[in-house]
Amino acid sequence: MKHRAKLYKTAKNSSVECFLCSHNCTILVGDYGKCNLRKNIDGALFTDTYARVVASQIDPIEKKPLYHFFPGSNAYSIATAGCNFRCDFCQNWQMSQVKSSKDMPFEITLPEKIAKRAIASGAQSIAYTYTEPTIFFEYAYDVVRAAKERGLYNVFVTNGYMGKEAINSIGPYLDAANIDLKSFSDDFYKKRCKARLEPVLDSIRYMKKLNIWVEVTTLIIPGVNDSVDELKCIAGFIAKTGIDIPWHISRFRPDYMYTDSKPTPIETLYGASHIGKDAGLRYIYIGNITQESPTVCCQCGHLLIKREYPNVKITGLNSNRCAKCDTPLDGVF
Repeated sequence: MKHRAKLYKTAKNSSVECFLCSHNCTILVGDYGKCNLRKNIDGALFTDTYARVVASQIDPIEKKPLYHFFPGSNAYSIATAGCNFRCDFCQNWQMSQVKSSKDMPFEITLPEKIAKRAIASGAQSIAYTYTEPTIFFEYAYDVVRAAKERGLYNVFVTNGYMGKEAINSIGPYLDAANIDLKSFSDDFYKKRCKARLEPVLDSIRYMKKLNIWVEVTTLIIPGVNDSVDELKCIAGFIAKTGIDIPWHISRFRPDYMYTDSKPTPIETLYGASHIGKDAGLRYIYIGNITQESPTVCCQCGHLLIKREYPNVKITGLNSNRCAKCDTPLDGVF
């Protein structure tokens, strides 16, 4: 189901310049971009992913993870196949690292049907997740509009590599995003993701500026991005962008092409948490381990939200304020 792409222009000799993401591919006639999903056909760009849904299910919003966006609610989650990164440590590679959108089963599902299914499920939002939503941008754009027309919220779980034009286009319909900040090293991004660091930082800053609710996730890989200096850089960047941005520190488990490592030591995760606190971050959560992930008041430490997966219980809030000291809890409620 080929669909005319957005965010490109035709150049010399019918090549096209794609500016959907920060790869900014120049694509010759008959070729695909780096995502292997957008093809130049006679000087026009088409996407292979439109409406080809490879996963759809209801998830707790906390699974995205978004802890400060309507906590305790459900998100109707969808994905098409593919990604514009080539991470050797990908935790969801079966869907994201396919060579073609035809390499796994899919269901053609038009945008209005997704929105109707989300409403029927009782979900409060639609999450564009599991793979990289940027690569199914045209489909996501139509779904977010259909969702908004029906009173639903929209959230992206993204690597943050979309271009500024893409953010401007979808931003009016996007309510929240969890953005992966995988490292603070450009060499890491070039070697392990086949991408660059700075566009990710730009996206975090820009989404924050547009008042899209932003949370950040870092998957900590032993011996790769777990040094104290690098974690200080990540925490410092987040704090400079906004101390109200929740930082999700996630435990790595060997997968895909990176299986020689051991899982992240628990003490490394707690060490990163202390670094985040020292940087001034108000909300830090450790993920991929069996433990509670409570939200406490940044002012008085009162328990506000109790999480014992899969249960979420709001215990100490009056509306969005601490029941003990009346300090507002940052987020969308």
